[in-house]
Order: sequence, then structure tokens, then C-alpha cells
Amino acid sequence: MEQTPIKIEIDDSVKEAEAGDTEISYEEKLKYTNAIAKPMASKKLTKKIYKCIKKAAKHKTYLRNGLKDVQKHLRKGEHGLVVFAGDVFPMEIMCHLPVVCEDKNIPYCYTPSRQDIGNAMGLKRGSLMVLIKENSEYKELYDEIKSAMVTLSVPL
Repeated sequence: MEQTPIKIEIDDSVKEAEAGDTEISYEEKLKYTNAIAKPMASKKLTKKIYKCIKKAAKHKTYLRNGLKDVQKHLRKGEHGLVVFAGDVFPMEIMCHLPVVCEDKNIPYCYTPSRQDIGNAMGLKRGSLMVLIKENSEYKELYDEIKSAMVTLSVPL
């Protein structure tokens, strides 16, 4: 008994729908953020932040990743930009850090997804927060993000 392969043609609209299901839009991600995740970066600023994280990840000492590492280096006096994930539950594990940033005059903001922060660093796991330090290789992008963050954040 010989089997002949059957060729099935898939409609283009089905292919597009399947491809679109893997990526959630910025607006959809905002639905899963915490109530205290303010100031939230705009869609355009979020893309710039992920681009800067990607560039900083190439240099080992210019990117601090994760709750413990960022917290330790903030207390030691390191300066830079702090990016928090907005979809962290329970929020109590990191809700004290925006106050630390304000006390030390370090600009910070939230992005909608911790998974996207991890992806920008080249990791498969998400990351709660990152501290981006200034480097000459991405200084222009860094300054642009910093000025946008300063106008975003309104201290308590």
C-alpha cells in the first residue's frame, strides 16, 4: 500500500492571522500593567528604550539587570537610566525603587512588558528592571531617552 502525499494550500489571510497571534500590541500589553506603573513610556519611547538596552547589552558593565543587581548598584551610587517593567506581580517586591530613584535624581519610567525588556537584552527570560549607564557608543540615543524621561516623570 503506497501513500501519496496530499498538498494543502493555505489561504494568505490565515497565514497573516497566525503570524499576528504571536505578537501582542502595545495597547494590549498596557491592560496587564499595575496601577502604580507611572510614568509609562509612550510606544515610540518604549521602542527607543529597547534599542538602547540592546546596544548597552553588548558592553558588560554598562547594563545592570534584575532587581538585586539594580538595587545594589543604585545604593552604591551608580547613575544612569532605570527602566521598570509595568506588568510585575506582586508589585511590593519593587515598589520602593522609584522613590530611591527620585531621592538620587535618577530618571526612570515604566514599560509595559518585562518579557520585552529581557528580549532586548537577548535573554529568553523577562527582567523586572534594568539600569542603563551612559556610553559613548550610544550617547545620542541615551541623551534623547533621558530628556524624554525627565519630561515624563512627575515627582510625588
